[in-house]
Amino acid sequence: MLFNSLHYLIFLPIVVGLYYLLPHRWRWLLLLVASYYFYMCWKAEYALLLLVSTGAAYGTALGISQSDNPQRRKALLWACITLLLGILFTFKYFNFVNASLRDLFAAWKIPLEIPYSNLLLPIGISFYTFQKISYVVDVYYGRAKAEKHFGIFAVYSCFFPQLVAGPIERAPHLLRQFYEKHEFSYERATSGLMLILWGFFKKVVVADRVAILVKAVYSDPHSYRGLPLITATVFFAFQIYCDFSGYTDIAIGSARLLGFDLMANFRQPYFSKSIPEFWRRWHISLSTWFKDYLYIPLGGNRVAKWRWYYNLFITFFISGLWHGANWTFAAWGTLHGAYMVLDSIFGPGRDWLRAQLKNQAAQTFFDSLNLALTFGLVAVAWIPFRANNFSDAWYIFTHLFSDVGNWLNLPAVALQFRGMGLNSTELIYCAAGVGVVIFYDIIDSHRNVWERLKSAPRPVRWAVSYALLILVLFFGPYNQAQNFIYFQF
Repeated sequence: MLFNSLHYLIFLPIVVGLYYLLPHRWRWLLLLVASYYFYMCWKAEYALLLLVSTGAAYGTALGISQSDNPQRRKALLWACITLLLGILFTFKYFNFVNASLRDLFAAWKIPLEIPYSNLLLPIGISFYTFQKISYVVDVYYGRAKAEKHFGIFAVYSCFFPQLVAGPIERAPHLLRQFYEKHEFSYERATSGLMLILWGFFKKVVVADRVAILVKAVYSDPHSYRGLPLITATVFFAFQIYCDFSGYTDIAIGSARLLGFDLMANFRQPYFSKSIPEFWRRWHISLSTWFKDYLYIPLGGNRVAKWRWYYNLFITFFISGLWHGANWTFAAWGTLHGAYMVLDSIFGPGRDWLRAQLKNQAAQTFFDSLNLALTFGLVAVAWIPFRANNFSDAWYIFTHLFSDVGNWLNLPAVALQFRGMGLNSTELIYCAAGVGVVIFYDIIDSHRNVWERLKSAPRPVRWAVSYALLILVLFFGPYNQAQNFIYFQF
């Protein structure tokens, strides 16, 4: 079941209504049934896979908590991690590794005939696998208590608002909330609905419309040079941001209707003034997961400098492969790993230079330059992430600034954009949608928009609500609706 479907718009109010009608002791069961139904609407038989991984994590955590034998505890931990990663590898990476090995052996004229798998990638498997790994690791290190109620743990493992694309919740934050008795709150309900509506605006009105332009260029990049490539690349940066943060807003808003608080996953990432700051603002639940469960165990920055650079590089390389079983994703992660290493080298100098600027205007200008540079680096890194293959990505890299002399030739530029299947009206819609999101983030960076709106007069609140609803209903390209990008991961 997709968030941007009529099915979900019927499903959610039914679940919310039943949730508050049921006694507290039975609510976990409703959420469990609803979450499995939500998942089974995609492919029913894969619910068994979800159940197996849930049972493995549950049993392992109990076994760890009940044992005083260090060797047994460690054996249980690694057996569970191996099983969970083995399932993930089988469904997501087997064909990728198989194809890579075939290419490698073919280069040495050695035939390798391992049959490809026909298994369909389970939706959300990367997210719920990482959530379970963090749970058993936290229990092992005493950061979380092993949950004894299998039903409650099963709900935590498949809670439908965040099941297929996060946020990747930690047990100490979410698990305890299933024991809390939630009373219906008009204030929480209205804020949840507004967040859902804003999520739909970002997804349907902005991301799906921008996706038309991006797809036109990235499906056949060799037909374009210069400005169209830059435009599509910049627009993809906003497409993936609005698509994924829109999903997150719908997830957080849906959970809020039920009385649950999910962690924030985005904090105005394109206002970052450095790559490390970007990763503190972008996909926060995943970036903190890699920091806590991979980067720090590797030694973090408390090692020799060369090892620190290795830790940064390998963490982002693996993060790239987590996103998809393709070397283009690995290239995206590698680029960010290189950015992080370079920032660790040159970042102190940048910070020192800013500290020498005593004039506020000079500091603002310096910050603006760093913001623009950071966004440019991030946008360039999105090229291999979005490109179909390395050939397309390399072409885009090398032709971004072609025909600079023709950029002021407006008729020629207009002709190029018409070749992308978009007229001036569509471009204006795309730019206006992106502009609204940027304006929202500017306001939100100073004070939460919804907190401001809550204290506004009722006519203002209703006007904003109806405006968003009208925009979602009438300005979404429903004939070309797109799935959420992160559902494929």
